[in-house]
Amino acid sequence: MSPIGWAVSSGLVPYQQAVACMEARAAAIAVGDAEELVWLLEHPPLYSAGTSAKPGDLLEPDRFPVFKSGRGGQFTYHGPGQRVAYVMLDVKRRANGDIRAFVGKLETWLISALASFNLEAGTRADRIGVWVERTSPGAPTREDKIAALGIRVRRWVSFHGVALNVEPDLSHFSGIVPCGIQEHGVTSLLDLGLTASMADVDYALRAAFEATFGETNLSAPPL
Repeated sequence: MSPIGWAVSSGLVPYQQAVACMEARAAAIAVGDAEELVWLLEHPPLYSAGTSAKPGDLLEPDRFPVFKSGRGGQFTYHGPGQRVAYVMLDVKRRANGDIRAFVGKLETWLISALASFNLEAGTRADRIGVWVERTSPGAPTREDKIAALGIRVRRWVSFHGVALNVEPDLSHFSGIVPCGIQEHGVTSLLDLGLTASMADVDYALRAAFEATFGETNLSAPPL
């Protein structure tokens, strides 16, 4: 299969413009006018509501801009220090048309990238995302989410994608019930004591992606 484009944007990319570019690129891929693309970026602080979002899970509606999103899932936060990766891939080519298997490959990708920082993460059968266990003396073990997933597939091309917490301000998640889950928290590499740079994370993400999905080549960001 041909290499997948790999683009990285610097600075903060406005959410609405990014989504418009992503949807246009996915449509072009579907008709054979563009190559597949993974687009890494950061957004200004915002909340986005997936197709299953419940109004009551938006706890502070005036804190940051709120955008409706066509991805699956509920409310999530995006902001500086969080690596968002929009994945515009041909699901028939990359997962034999099996959307569940495709999501599993996205999870494997993130788990493998985190393993390169000696961090053990995994999935849970009863909730979406990638999770880590937290232990402290005298306290019960708890599980926190370190990465979120939310995709949509149209004409067998995926868009939207994943969000990995590198060093965001975790207090910003308090304005929502993240992904509708109240009984667990959120964490980041920095919160776990890992001071990896965004460039370090991007390197790990690309290596793990190629091991999971195939070869990539550097491409210009669509915006």
